[in-house]
Amino acid sequence: MGILTSCKSISKSYSSRPLFKDISFGIEDGQRIGLIGPNGTGKSTLLKILAGLVDPDAGEVVTRRKLRIVYMGQEDVFDEYKTAVEIIKDSAAQITFSEHEREASIDSTLSKIQFPEGKVKELSGGWRKRLSLACALVKQPELLFLDEPTNHLDLQGVIWLEQFLKSCYFPFVLVSHDRVFLENTTNRIIEVNPAYPQGFLSVNGNYSKFLLSRQEQLTAQQNLQQALASQVRREVAWLQQGARARQTKSRERIREAGKLIDELAEVKQRNALSNAQIDIGFDSSGRKTKELISIKGIAKSFGEQKLFNNLDLLLTSGSRLGLVGPNGSGKTTFLKLIVGQIEPDKGTIKRAENLKIVWFDQNREQLDLTKTLAKALSPDSDSVAYRGRNIHVATWAKKFLFRTDQLHLTINYLSGGERARIQIANLMRQPADILILDEPTNDLDIPSLEVLEESLLDFPGAVIIVSHDRMLLSAVAKRILALTGAGKTEYFADYEQFEELTESNTERNNVAPEKQTKQNKDKPAGQKKERAGLSTKEKRELEAMAKKVEEAEALVVQIESEMVQPHIVSNHTQLKDLSEKHAAAKVKVESLFRRWEELESN
Repeated sequence: MGILTSCKSISKSYSSRPLFKDISFGIEDGQRIGLIGPNGTGKSTLLKILAGLVDPDAGEVVTRRKLRIVYMGQEDVFDEYKTAVEIIKDSAAQITFSEHEREASIDSTLSKIQFPEGKVKELSGGWRKRLSLACALVKQPELLFLDEPTNHLDLQGVIWLEQFLKSCYFPFVLVSHDRVFLENTTNRIIEVNPAYPQGFLSVNGNYSKFLLSRQEQLTAQQNLQQALASQVRREVAWLQQGARARQTKSRERIREAGKLIDELAEVKQRNALSNAQIDIGFDSSGRKTKELISIKGIAKSFGEQKLFNNLDLLLTSGSRLGLVGPNGSGKTTFLKLIVGQIEPDKGTIKRAENLKIVWFDQNREQLDLTKTLAKALSPDSDSVAYRGRNIHVATWAKKFLFRTDQLHLTINYLSGGERARIQIANLMRQPADILILDEPTNDLDIPSLEVLEESLLDFPGAVIIVSHDRMLLSAVAKRILALTGAGKTEYFADYEQFEELTESNTERNNVAPEKQTKQNKDKPAGQKKERAGLSTKEKRELEAMAKKVEEAEALVVQIESEMVQPHIVSNHTQLKDLSEKHAAAKVKVESLFRRWEELESN
């Protein structure tokens, strides 16, 4: 495989703080790289440097000539009064295509992702993320960079994106903290972390293989520290012999002893970094009563949209509820009902007396960005009251991996992950009966997520989690409540049971995106349903129809994949031929669907 781009001894600092130093690696054709690392190590900055959007302080990035690189950032900035199609066409206009190539790319992109009608301002966060992806795809990337692409997507959206990336022909590099997403979409993991000698660790393979390799690396580094410590002790003892002994000592040995001491100090520092983790421990109110909230027969609608109806729920100490559903299905509304911010249209909600509920807000709206870190952690004094004792704000900040020199920075200078840690710190100071965590994983790095999981399992009260992080839901939630947004709700014993249904539906809906609307009202492929009035021949035809449609749609997808290959796009004759085949294939699909509907209506 050929090298597409490589960084050579690059370094970057933010203000006076180094993000990474002297990093070198290459990206090869066919690689699907997950870029991970603790918050503050410069993953997003490194991604922008590789994409050519930011210059390194030192070193260089060497890229294959005429390589078409496309970058998809975390933030979506669109003209709110244009339609999605207009935005996609504007994006295609930024690339030097012939008119025919541009139109083919736009048609291909819109066939993969069909957008609802209306202006961009009417799109949900999930659809805006899809629009960002469409704007990247229409440029026909030969190397795609994606920064936190799963943010603002619901579970179904994450699974959709996962399946989509699996089908892509081009290499990509993505920054993500979603461990299941990394496991399923990547074939190489690079962790940026000063805990490693080179400043990063690169492992060919998925996330599971990376975890094994990382453990081997860190274990070897711990063993190296022990070996160096033994050597240093011997050399120090030798150096401490009397003046008479020193007269015979080799100057070279003294220099080597100095090098050993420096090397030991460096390895110790790296190992300390590898062991550093956020200290999370939520405080319980100590309530003795077990029943916290009893919900019976509640319903809630907004206008004509019924979110849920006749919903029952009992929350007790130790309850672990995962709340899932598409964007707009009513998850936030349900949480507001729980805390009493709004009332149900019907039904009752009974709360225990003096119930203490603590809510982690996914939008970080509780944070005043003009405050300093010290004031955000301790508004009224220089100490924090936690579990019956006072802790100095500097010591409290270190529990959440903040440095002393950050205490006087205003929050707007901090990263999303650092802001999330502030919010967790503030939640920990509030004794709670119920913890509500609304997308707590956004911006949190993987080590923090692992500690968060453990702390939630240790919390004696009730926990309600809204998250698209499948590993967190699987580890913590003992029960799943799924909202459809169409008035229906369903309970599942655990996340795995819910996932089986979700993945099955998502896979079916994504066979051919341009047919999603039609397939949603059709029966699942392979389901046999006999109708009165059909002849024996027609019954056999109906039974075989699902397979025929699946094969015809697969051909459409195959042709579309061929049409966007660089060597096809640049060849007018081949592209025209494939366009004709594509049109014919789509006509066949339409014909099969009409025949299927005709048979089922008899």
